[in-house]
Amino acid sequence: MFFPEDEEEAAIAKAVCDHCDVRIACLEHALASREKQGVWGGATERERRRIIRQRRRTA
Repeated sequence: MFFPEDEEEAAIAKAVCDHCDVRIACLEHALASREKQGVWGGATERERRRIIRQRRRTA
């Protein structure tokens, strides 16, 4: 589930993340360790890359 092969599977994983108590910590871990695959903290790889770019612009 957390390593989806399509957008539908990614949506299911993200829905699970929406109710998880460690979602933010999970996302921060994925951002810090540059996880390349999977849904982490409710974000896909593409979404995590976008977050990293946005943070660089505002830093």
